[in-house]
Amino acid sequence: MNKEPRLKFTEEERADPALKKPIRRAEKAAAKADKAQAKIPKKQVRQKMVDRKTGRITTQLVLEDKKKPSSKLSHAVRDAPANAVTGKIHREIRETEQDNVGVESAHKSEEMVETGARLVREGYHSHKLKPYRKAEQAEQTLEKANVNVLYQKSLRENPQLSSNPISRWQQKRAIKKEYAAAKRAGQAAGNTASAAQKTGKAARTVKEKVQQAGAFVMRHKKGAGIVLALFLVICLLMNSLSSCSMLAQSIGSVVSGTTYPSDDAELVAVEASYAAKEAELQAEIDNIESSHPGYDEYRYDLDMIGHDPHELAAYLSAVLQGYTRQSAQAEMERIFSAQYQLTLTEEIQTRTYTDDDGDEHEYEYYILHVKLESRSIGAAASELLTQEQMEMYQIYRQTLGNKPLIFGGGSPDMGNSEDLTGVEFINGTRPGNPELVELAKRQVGNVGGQPYWSWYGFNSRVEWCACFVSWCYGQMGRSEPRFAACQSQGIPWFQSHGQWGARGYDNLAPGDAIFFDWDLDGSADHVGIVIGTDGSRVYTVEGNSGDACKIKSYDLNYECIKGYGLMNW
Repeated sequence: MNKEPRLKFTEEERADPALKKPIRRAEKAAAKADKAQAKIPKKQVRQKMVDRKTGRITTQLVLEDKKKPSSKLSHAVRDAPANAVTGKIHREIRETEQDNVGVESAHKSEEMVETGARLVREGYHSHKLKPYRKAEQAEQTLEKANVNVLYQKSLRENPQLSSNPISRWQQKRAIKKEYAAAKRAGQAAGNTASAAQKTGKAARTVKEKVQQAGAFVMRHKKGAGIVLALFLVICLLMNSLSSCSMLAQSIGSVVSGTTYPSDDAELVAVEASYAAKEAELQAEIDNIESSHPGYDEYRYDLDMIGHDPHELAAYLSAVLQGYTRQSAQAEMERIFSAQYQLTLTEEIQTRTYTDDDGDEHEYEYYILHVKLESRSIGAAASELLTQEQMEMYQIYRQTLGNKPLIFGGGSPDMGNSEDLTGVEFINGTRPGNPELVELAKRQVGNVGGQPYWSWYGFNSRVEWCACFVSWCYGQMGRSEPRFAACQSQGIPWFQSHGQWGARGYDNLAPGDAIFFDWDLDGSADHVGIVIGTDGSRVYTVEGNSGDACKIKSYDLNYECIKGYGLMNW
């Protein structure tokens, strides 16, 4: 068993507030590891000692660590042939004795006894291994504590690393590698004497070879100069290739470490599942008066229902790494319970009324208080995640898992907003809402979308095309539809209300929502508001088109148009 180093700390390091806690943990882990090592069984070995003065031989007992018993796997392999033969015999007996109930019963009893004996042997073997397992676990805990101390010392010496989660992540990985290399070097130090002898011999041989080579070079100066020049050129080329290779590996490592590890289909499915839970919560609130009848008054104090899909993906990726809709269920319940708190409180008031005769009467007045408290997933994550998980969460939030458009993030179009001069719109039979379109057009030129995502309830920038559409509808007095994700929230709302038109729908109206699927994977990536159509093209106002509000137009048969959310004004 490889023992971890026991680190030593200076008084200055112990007095540093940033290092106090990591040092305390490392020393505590070292104490536990020493205690576990002390519990490993010892065996007595008799050693003969010769007194040089008298020549007398004495014997003394020396305690040595017992050799770790063979593992259960080797035990099973050792007994495998006998077990196989025994099993074959049992099968043959069963085949020939089906009609003899007594013999069959005895045979089963024999099998049970053999099984019990095997379990006893394995249990005894496992019991003997227990102190070794405890010691190994203690050493692993100490290793983590040691790496954490070294990491905190590195942050103290290089404070610029603490400002960037990616830098902190890279630094911690580098420290782990250095620690492992130093530990291996320390464990190999026991062969120093023999290694020194070999090194001395090799050095003498090298010296002789160098002298011979020097004499040869002095005799062939021009040839040696050409060879040296060629050697330097090759070294430069090899160094460049090595640097490029290391750079490529470093970039690949950073990209893979900052990308959502789950499949795209699972990311979208989990987001849809979480949005469905929010829809159920909203439905529960909407139906409070029918599910809790009999109250004289219902009073509501409700926070916003909604979340940033990338916050959810970052949280689940930090906790579970790669996940599926099934494997993420328990963690979704956990974060959902931390994000939303719905409480129903009954209040009974004693009131009076005066009848026609002027007499006062008392009666009980029942009030049901419905309160929903909510917060962002990011706010809840700080309480639920460990320090290491929180660092990974922050990295995923900064990079958006390298998949910014997977939940309907927006449009990468960096072109200018289009001019509507000379466009003649063809009105359909649906009136639409021209006032809303004028409001949306007045937002053209906004960059960053802060008024829209902050109105929705987000504390920092998110992919805001859906927030922009929801904001426009909200300014017209519509509480629904309200959605922050296209595929998992927006489209299901329109389809469930019977207000959906596929690509090619020809009765568009001002104010309809238009959804896009840029990569044609079946999932909506972007949404805007329909201004109108001239018969061949559809004109839109879109938020988060190159991070700005813009007017755009598309052929009515453009394949990336997924469909339309029809607004019935």
